[in-house]
Amino acid sequence: MWSLAEIADVLSEGIAQHAAQLDVEHAVRGLDALDEVALHPILADILRRAGYGVQREVRYPAARLHRKESEGQRCDLVLTPDSRQLVEPDSKATLFEPADAVALEDAFWLEVKVVSQFNEEGANYQYTSQLLSPVRRDVSKLSREYDILHAGILLILFVSDEEVATNDLGIWQDRCLKRGVPIGSPYQRFIPINDRLGHKLCALTLYPVHHL
Repeated sequence: MWSLAEIADVLSEGIAQHAAQLDVEHAVRGLDALDEVALHPILADILRRAGYGVQREVRYPAARLHRKESEGQRCDLVLTPDSRQLVEPDSKATLFEPADAVALEDAFWLEVKVVSQFNEEGANYQYTSQLLSPVRRDVSKLSREYDILHAGILLILFVSDEEVATNDLGIWQDRCLKRGVPIGSPYQRFIPINDRLGHKLCALTLYPVHHL
């Protein structure tokens, strides 16, 4: 039902177009200057324009045990096919609920992590720690949710070159596999970007997350 290769292609093409538009505008700051939260709406817009339904900050199924909608952990992006809506199990069905709404277990749940080798002050000294620990926690959340059958972790690295990206992603992947983190084979795309902070490459890697 879900083609991760297609999702990776859509995102990489959209990021490349967005970066090119910033170059045309002679923007002082590029995509690599944005923090993770600021990139989420850009990624969501890219996916919507490609025909996916996209919802942001959706509560995990287990979090729905909390009565207040403000409580519980949330997933960055949840995708549905053909721009369809996601079923809202917190709400009672009404005559206005779409008949083709997508069940939680049929949607694609996507956590996003953005890590930059450099920032506006120079080298990012938290680069390694930002890449390693939080991402494994996101994978663990996705793999253990009872109503999530289709999931992925999207790593976006802004780095100096392909060698750095390949090396660092290889280390991350090896550590995950040694610890039994349930990820599958990655779908990787490299996007050249103009150097503003020291980054010449956006490395986009989408890992499927297996359900435990």
